[in-house]
Amino acid sequence: MTNGGRVERGLEAAKEKIRAHLKSVKGGVFTEANLSDMLAEHSREWGLTKRVSLRTFTEFLAEELSLRKVELRAEHYRRVDRFAWGEFSPYLMALSLRPRSYLSHGTAVFLNGLNDQLPKTIYVNQEQSEKPRSGPLSQERLTLAFQRRQRTSNYVYSFDGFRAVLLSGKQTGALGVVKLKGPQREELPVTGLARTLIDIVVRPAYAGGIIQVLEAYRGARGKVEGAEIARVLKKLDYLYPYHQAIGFMMERAGYPDTDLEKLRRLGTRYDFYLLHGIRNPKRDEKWRLFFPEGL
Repeated sequence: MTNGGRVERGLEAAKEKIRAHLKSVKGGVFTEANLSDMLAEHSREWGLTKRVSLRTFTEFLAEELSLRKVELRAEHYRRVDRFAWGEFSPYLMALSLRPRSYLSHGTAVFLNGLNDQLPKTIYVNQEQSEKPRSGPLSQERLTLAFQRRQRTSNYVYSFDGFRAVLLSGKQTGALGVVKLKGPQREELPVTGLARTLIDIVVRPAYAGGIIQVLEAYRGARGKVEGAEIARVLKKLDYLYPYHQAIGFMMERAGYPDTDLEKLRRLGTRYDFYLLHGIRNPKRDEKWRLFFPEGL
């Protein structure tokens, strides 16, 4: 401890007030900037002098109130340090890695209640800057793209048995992102039902694979309308005709024809693919879609 190993009397006197404040922060995740702001905002209320530095304050929290440092490590990127108090939220910890980010894909599947599998991999999406739309689309170009393996992010941080996969999504203005309560009642930015169902068809690997995607669609049946999915998909403005894959998955999951109709109206101008690199694909004539055997 600084100051000759003695805890400042002011900090000791304010200990229970500081503990109550830490307890009030849902999710229990702090950056160094958060701790600095906390000290500046509450020092007068807690009766602390200006001599209490951030380092002294942080060390007091660690030694007297069990605040701990959490190291987030990545294979190809520098380590990131965060602070946690109590049973912290791994979702907030993952979100702290990138500003203006939100939870998506397989993480959103769980948080939207589409399955009960507590995920150890957390997907964090930070949108890229606006990019010009590529095109025009042709059948040859589409077929060539889906013959290749789909790329996945290697921007992965590990901490306390969790993995945070950082994604760089297309610019959407956080379309379809809502606020949901996490397991600790912490407020989390998460893609809502319609956006999640679209995202996991576009990137099935980030939801555990196509079988898990189908299970999520079954879990969402009766909770979201086809018209809402079509509306969000239109705003996302993808080059590829993902509505064919989405309609196929909805049909496989047992959605009523009234939900499928909005997607059928978008047409089937191209042969499309449910996944990249399918070997020995089967074909659905209605949706002009190639899909893997056994689905």
